[in-house]
Amino acid sequence: MPRYTADEIRKNAQEENVHYLRLMFTDILGTIKNVEVPIRQLDKVLDNKMMFDGSSIEGFVRIEESDMYLYPDLDTWLIFPWLSREDGKIARLICDVRTVDGKPFPGDPRSNLKRLLAEMKELGYDSFNLGPEPEFFLFKLDEKGQPTQGLNDNGGYFDLAPTDLGENCRRDITLELERLGFNVEASHHEVAPGQHEIDWEYADVVTACDYIQTFKLVVRTIARKHGLHATFMAKPRQGISGSGMHCNVSLFKDGENMFYDPSAENGLSQTCLHFLAGVLKHAPAMTAICNPTINSYKRLVPGFEAPVYIAWSSQNRSPLIRIPASRGKSTRIEVRSVDPTANPYLALATILKAGLEGVKEEIEVPKSIDRNIYKMTAKERLEAGIHDLPESLREAIQKLKEDEVIQDALGTHIFQNFVEAKTVEWSAYRQQVTEWERETYFNY
Repeated sequence: MPRYTADEIRKNAQEENVHYLRLMFTDILGTIKNVEVPIRQLDKVLDNKMMFDGSSIEGFVRIEESDMYLYPDLDTWLIFPWLSREDGKIARLICDVRTVDGKPFPGDPRSNLKRLLAEMKELGYDSFNLGPEPEFFLFKLDEKGQPTQGLNDNGGYFDLAPTDLGENCRRDITLELERLGFNVEASHHEVAPGQHEIDWEYADVVTACDYIQTFKLVVRTIARKHGLHATFMAKPRQGISGSGMHCNVSLFKDGENMFYDPSAENGLSQTCLHFLAGVLKHAPAMTAICNPTINSYKRLVPGFEAPVYIAWSSQNRSPLIRIPASRGKSTRIEVRSVDPTANPYLALATILKAGLEGVKEEIEVPKSIDRNIYKMTAKERLEAGIHDLPESLREAIQKLKEDEVIQDALGTHIFQNFVEAKTVEWSAYRQQVTEWERETYFNY
């Protein structure tokens, strides 16, 4: 990501005829929010004097505590090429949310992640890196521009046009991302019809999470230009694979990957193994954050390539954590449970906290499972010490309530408001009568 000073932003805004500025931030549920201001307010923005009403944002504050400040991260300056208007272009800055006394707001997911990074640095590490693998589906729009249930193709893994009718859309998304500074590494059709994946180069975790939020915005925007609706819903259709967002993570110090040990038989350092063990230990509670919707648990079922079991391996893709074959600076652990409905700042905060807890406590990693867990019997899994991830949002929330380490990863404000919002969501879901229930029980 380019580095910008305030003067460089002022100069670039003038040269590129920027007339509007979107100040973007993310709420607790992962939704991108923004305050749009005319460019004449740029000096006020750069002086950290732009206020907004925090009481209007889900899970932020009560109305009597509503005033909040937006502190822009200058390095996130970006001009949206697709939003050029006759009266000028539109740019954005991603902001941290501060209270009226200038302190980081404890309900701001981005600031909360930075808090965890400060804890990491106290342990002697410089950087926590993330390479995400987000998946999404493309559905057709109707003549009124509304999403339909019709998938845009019947392609499969790595298929090409004409089977993959989303190829042109995906290519345009990739080109747009590269124009915005993404170093795209791969773009391909995924397993399910209408499903796609685009991967880009890893970055420090805050930048990577910013990229994820920008990625979602770009995908939805370009898809609509192709007459398609892009959804990051975890499981938009039954009977096919759902969408995941595998997170490849690693710790660095002095430019060196601390997960790599060339003297170890498998090339994995003790730091890596302890970190991995911490993630496995706290996986049940993390699931509420990494899989935050009721629909998320329709993906986390056996038989559709999504992880269901708390285990790790370097040789197969059925466990929760996989160790890709690359070593050296590319050594990493791949957390495979996360889906793209997750708030990336919160999901990575829980992964980092759990991993650091494993490092601090020197938690012993369990034996790797190098066979297909889906084909193991319940007895075999039990004997191997393999436990299941939560099967529902309700169960995951309960696990979160029992895990003080993951609660601390969120902070009291985010934890309480997240649990409250998801409890309401579960309660509303319980009251629904589905078509499956009518078809199954209507004649009783």
